[in-house]
Amino acid sequence: MAFGTGLVSGLDYPTKPVRIITSGVGSGADLLVRLIAQAISGPLGQPVVVENRGGLIGIETVAKAPPDGYTVLLQGNVIWLLPLMQDVSYNPARDLSPVTLAGKTPQVIVVHPSLPATSIKELIALVKARPGEFNYAAAAPGNLSHLAGELFNAMAGVSMVRVTYKSAGATLAALMGREVQVSFPVAGAALPHLKSGKLKALAVASAQPSVLAPGLPTAAVSGLPGYEA
Repeated sequence: MAFGTGLVSGLDYPTKPVRIITSGVGSGADLLVRLIAQAISGPLGQPVVVENRGGLIGIETVAKAPPDGYTVLLQGNVIWLLPLMQDVSYNPARDLSPVTLAGKTPQVIVVHPSLPATSIKELIALVKARPGEFNYAAAAPGNLSHLAGELFNAMAGVSMVRVTYKSAGATLAALMGREVQVSFPVAGAALPHLKSGKLKALAVASAQPSVLAPGLPTAAVSGLPGYEA
């Protein structure tokens, strides 16, 4: 989580609603920030309003906001990666002040239930056998789903094409609609769709099994040792 720089401290803070800006509806950050907002609004004595503004738009909104502590950002690595990938109007070291690590959750490798693969090993074999047919869904450039997809390509020796969507929720909708074949969402965002049977998970991208993805094997067990995202 981050504030705009120059936060004004005072014993009377807050005296009005606090706004937390995060990525698209249904993303891991969105799910997390709504839990945080619910938990802190009582102790703060003010409403905590969540606004979904994905990617660069949300970050720039907070960077340009008055540095009074009433506009807060909850985002991931994209804060620091976007300035390395494209021209942006903000400097993360100058315009944002880190507050805390709000949470950490692994990515999961998910496919449509109709795809004839039950492990990463089988997925890699399918992609190699059908070159040019596999795309993966990711949110904004620099998003964790984007990085996880490119790392998967590099480590698996495949070339799935990235298709960009506006939010994590949109990437999962695209996968359920068979617009793409694979995605790499955070576990929390994927879990409802896994439970309903609308998506199928092959593995969790972590060194150890995760309580956030119960029953899923690690990437190493599923066929791609060393893959963590």
